[in-house]
Amino acid sequence: MKTFSIAPFSSVLGGCMIAALLLPLTLSAADNRITSEIESVEVMHNGELITIERGNDRNATLPEMYQKTDRGCPPFCVQPMVVVPGVETIGEIDMLGYLQRISEGDDTLLVVDSRTPDWVMQGTIPGAVNIPWNKINHEGGKTFAAPSAAESLVHILSDEFGAKQDPQTKTWSFDDAKTLVFFCNGIWCPQSSINIKTLNGIGYPVDKMKWYRGGMQDWVSVGLTTVEPD
Repeated sequence: MKTFSIAPFSSVLGGCMIAALLLPLTLSAADNRITSEIESVEVMHNGELITIERGNDRNATLPEMYQKTDRGCPPFCVQPMVVVPGVETIGEIDMLGYLQRISEGDDTLLVVDSRTPDWVMQGTIPGAVNIPWNKINHEGGKTFAAPSAAESLVHILSDEFGAKQDPQTKTWSFDDAKTLVFFCNGIWCPQSSINIKTLNGIGYPVDKMKWYRGGMQDWVSVGLTTVEPD
């Protein structure tokens, strides 16, 4: 039987190997942090304080809805890393930062779940507002719940996003518009990227749009908290 001493593993690689061997024995449920610096993040969701943290079940697996690897393209094509030049692609830690800022009273931000309600009913990111992509876009000749894409988009831009339209010229001002953080199901989901492209097409500033490309699939893959609508 081989034995190991700590000295030969003084390098970073050796330290990581030892940590991996000891992990199941030394970590308690309370030690499953988001990062080494972040234990949890508290956010407001529909008037309720929700704690976003990682799960403590070492045998947990992805929900069945996110286990597929082949969904068919189109429509479920792999999205590019940059959806529109100038729109920042972000990760989980960035998303947590935006959510925390919103919960602390920053009303210049809005996290937008672009998915249709049937997906949202199965869980969303705490602090997100659901504005389905088909409330903004008409694509492929489909009939959507909104009376028309134009009417829906005007309402969302003014009432949800804080943009202002000149009643005479019908042009939009985005000076006071919110910074929007979009997500959907994952890198194979086009719903949030379509919204970003649509808004970019009407002049929404690229520096006021962020894109969480990994979406729900990446969020649940690291065990982060989700919430279901009432």
